[in-house]
Amino acid sequence: MKHLSEKVIARIKTDFTFLEPITSRSQFGGYGLLSNNVMFALVSEGELYLRANDNVEHLFIERKMPNLVYAKRGIPVLLRYYWVDPALWMDNETLINFVQLAYQGAVTEALNKKHKAIRLKDLPNLSIGIERLLWRVGIRNVSELRLKGAKSSYLQLRALKSSLGINMLLALAGAINGYHHAVLPKILRHELLEWFEGIKEPIVSTH
Repeated sequence: MKHLSEKVIARIKTDFTFLEPITSRSQFGGYGLLSNNVMFALVSEGELYLRANDNVEHLFIERKMPNLVYAKRGIPVLLRYYWVDPALWMDNETLINFVQLAYQGAVTEALNKKHKAIRLKDLPNLSIGIERLLWRVGIRNVSELRLKGAKSSYLQLRALKSSLGINMLLALAGAINGYHHAVLPKILRHELLEWFEGIKEPIVSTH
């Protein structure tokens, strides 16, 4: 499969000279294709997938181009990359148009991302409600959350709202490390669970 992917990459570099220079890097188990450090396509198992964006995705869907499916920690995830089938390879005019749209959209997204500050609610697991709670304890942005860490942030939140339990701790750890709380690395999850058990208030007997 590696040999097939390398052949496709070589063909792309030959056919899409309007995007020179095109480089490649390992990505999602295949190869990401970049022009001017902006990734606009993927090659996986010898097949080309174009990166979608809000302006072009409807065209890919109308053409019934399948999404690339990537297994992330055993969980299948649909990526916004769409398969270039043999018929599209033969339709050179449409293919070049799609490649240009994919690249232009990727450039726009990169510029928007560069100039847009990421809010707490944009992190995995964090809703706007959790964002507001974090604001109330003085954690107002992503940098402050990462600086505080999951445990310290959790303790501050629990002081504000005593009903918050282990799920909040796991959510914060996932947000900081870029994971959904359900797929936290086992070592990290185990360490957090042990720590949480250690800070539980002792149960006072009424007898």
